[in-house]
Amino acid sequence: MKIAIHPPLDEARLAKVRAAAAPAVVVNAADVEDADAFLGKITPELLSRAAKLRWVQAFTVSLEHYMFPALAAHPCALSNMRGLFSDVVADHAIGFVLCFARNLHLYIRRGTWAPIGGENDRPSMASGPGTVAGFDRAHVHLADATLGVVGMGGIGSEVARRAAAFGMRVLGHDPKVSGVPLDTLLAESDYVVIAAPHTPSTAGLFDRATIRKMKRSAVLINVGRGAIVKLDDLTAALEAGEIAGAALDVFEIEPLPPSHPLWARENVILTPHVAAASVRIAERHLAALLDNVRRFVRGEPPLNLVDKAQWY
Repeated sequence: MKIAIHPPLDEARLAKVRAAAAPAVVVNAADVEDADAFLGKITPELLSRAAKLRWVQAFTVSLEHYMFPALAAHPCALSNMRGLFSDVVADHAIGFVLCFARNLHLYIRRGTWAPIGGENDRPSMASGPGTVAGFDRAHVHLADATLGVVGMGGIGSEVARRAAAFGMRVLGHDPKVSGVPLDTLLAESDYVVIAAPHTPSTAGLFDRATIRKMKRSAVLINVGRGAIVKLDDLTAALEAGEIAGAALDVFEIEPLPPSHPLWARENVILTPHVAAASVRIAERHLAALLDNVRRFVRGEPPLNLVDKAQWY
């Protein structure tokens, strides 16, 4: 049995892969001729030379830049690295929710002792003893709010679990699991979190028409893939007041140009594709790779198998 790796791994990781693959031969190069498995970034040219290939392990989670027609049609199994970032990305998404619920992003910008919704933000009519209605309305009580998750895979499930811990009502939409229709989720959610992968069916899903199905008071959050949200349509919807705000970690165009109008909007939070950043990811990545190598050598199906036609 032969396992090829490309791009090559560093010596420390290569030694661990070879130990996990024993007694299989591991070649740290794009030597795919007579290879049974391939770890890394396969190309159409490499695939055309791999006559015996039975398994390909992608080093990434997203596959929109990985898939090509010949690979989709090939009988080899394909697995990816999904699941490594679920908790980390979910933390980022809930961080966005908390910023909007408590106006943290606005207080950071404001830099003055002036409660949002107070006497400097009209209206501020008293609605009861010791209560300032404008102040109260400006800060969301999370247990009264609904969070909708589009894409109930590993990340979406972790977002839902965290939201439930805050007492929020949670709605989920995913073609592969039971949930609510997308239109219902959009109409009822105060926060809509996109945690879906980029696939042929999700590309451009959130256009102007879809965004208009959300509440005018709702916030759109994208920690999935940038291609799912049409930036021009989102910008136009925000400028027209069709939704209350947006928080994005991924973008249709990356990096987002400095001149893009979203940078200047107070009701938008932008982070530079860092939701998956964590000191734990490298160790998880290696552990998942070694586990799948061992499984393949033992004749067991690898974890995280991908539906190649759907890209996930």
